[in-house]
Amino acid sequence: METNGSPRRCEVLVAGAYFADLVFHGLPRPVRPGGEVFAEGFALVPGGAYTLAMAMHRLGHEVLWSADFGTDVFSGEVLAAARTEGLDETAFRHHPFPVRSLTVALSTAGDRAMVSYQDPVAPTALVPLLRRHRPRVLMLPQLRWDPEVLAAAEAAGQLGALVVMDCHDSPATLDDPGVRRILARVDVLTPNASEALRLTGAADLDQAIAELAALVPTLVVKRGPDGAVAVRDGKRHDVPAVAVRVVDTTAAGDCFNAGFVHGLLAGWELPACLTAAAACGAAATTGPGSGSALRAGDLAPRPVPPA
Repeated sequence: METNGSPRRCEVLVAGAYFADLVFHGLPRPVRPGGEVFAEGFALVPGGAYTLAMAMHRLGHEVLWSADFGTDVFSGEVLAAARTEGLDETAFRHHPFPVRSLTVALSTAGDRAMVSYQDPVAPTALVPLLRRHRPRVLMLPQLRWDPEVLAAAEAAGQLGALVVMDCHDSPATLDDPGVRRILARVDVLTPNASEALRLTGAADLDQAIAELAALVPTLVVKRGPDGAVAVRDGKRHDVPAVAVRVVDTTAAGDCFNAGFVHGLLAGWELPACLTAAAACGAAATTGPGSGSALRAGDLAPRPVPPA
């Protein structure tokens, strides 16, 4: 879409696969091989990069989501949810074959285990999308360093867009030169604590934070019930977790990221962005999957960071 011959500029381009999350929540104990556990509840909810796109849209932002859908029931479920939310379909690709992406989440009160499956599909070329729509932010839900993602990050930088990347349980480490190469193009990195430790191989989280903060302009580390940390220009900010009754943590990290980017787009200082992120992440845990993501009216106009 163009206006008066000028390329359209959207706020956020989310690039990543959908997942259909089959969430078994309220498990009284972890599932072990050879055993059976009955859950208190079950839900089939859209997830994966859908959560980022939906959460940013609910917070009032113009979002394009680059995703693939097929003829399978899981594609149909998530596509229907995206349409219900009113997401822009401009960057959707529809294939005449199944494109199944699903995760089984087994949630106890404090954590969850997941098993996922994904049909292979050729990736979308992101550089033309970036040049056409000129987003303010490119959100990448997974740490990847293949040539397509590297080219997209470079193009985003040339267009003045922030590149925000999560880790999504990637087995990558800083020992891989390709990982360091992509991190050099990332503006905001948002791993959780275990991902930060694995990525760096550090002995403790503080060391991991220091190593990663030296590689990216803004580092945000999600610490679950221990809150979150952000580092920029050598200055560290910590916020506590928001106390809620946890049902399922599956979508918490993505909703946290959406809250943080919402603050960045609003021009808030880093502590305020972190506070908004913590609120969004906590709210997501109060229901199964992504369904409890906050809307713009649920956040204060400018959250006040803790003293």
